[in-house]
Amino acid sequence: DRTTCVLFGDGAGAVVLRASETPGIVACKLHADGSHRDMLKADGNVRNGVVQGDPFIKMEGQAVFKFAVKVLSEVVEEVLEENNLKGTDISWLIPHQANIRIMEATAKKLGLSMDNVVVTVAKHGNTSAASIPLALDTAVRDGRVQAGQNILLEAVGGGFTWGAILIRW
Repeated sequence: DRTTCVLFGDGAGAVVLRASETPGIVACKLHADGSHRDMLKADGNVRNGVVQGDPFIKMEGQAVFKFAVKVLSEVVEEVLEENNLKGTDISWLIPHQANIRIMEATAKKLGLSMDNVVVTVAKHGNTSAASIPLALDTAVRDGRVQAGQNILLEAVGGGFTWGAILIRW
């Protein structure tokens, strides 16, 4: 589908955790609301190796944009408030790399400078669930992420689901 194919990249990523005397995961909030499923969906499926129905992603771009900015800002505020933190206490925001406009709008709503947002969408595209691990890896490798920093990860996905994780690196 030419209206959505240019929006997505392909990638894989993972973060390996290990036990530690100091907590690394400070807070985690996840939300889901299926009532918005028609904004971003693929009605088709594969059964016995045969595609059934319409396999192409359908997206109401402006509605998805507005929804994403709203819920990402809310979940970040939720995590910050519960931990008595402000946006200025965050060293790096590492968002789902859907598009630069969503990242800029979310950062603006939170009062964060784009200088504190890890942006890799131009390099990797929107790799969906892989975008945060890929962006985190980039920021660790280039030295931006340092021990002791507060790192905030946030994402939104189809269906809709969204969440944020605050970690102390």
